[in-house]
Amino acid sequence: MTSKTDTRPVFELRLYGFHVVAQRIPGWLLTLVATAGGAAGTWWAR
Repeated sequence: MTSKTDTRPVFELRLYGFHVVAQRIPGWLLTLVATAGGAAGTWWAR
């Protein structure tokens, strides 16, 4: 049985000595990425 504190990270990046871990991704960040991706895709397709 796992406890609530033993959750796996949502995002983990290990690059040589650089290590980034995100336990959760905020909603505002998902919104920003989706909006930027949609705008870039629209601009590129024109």
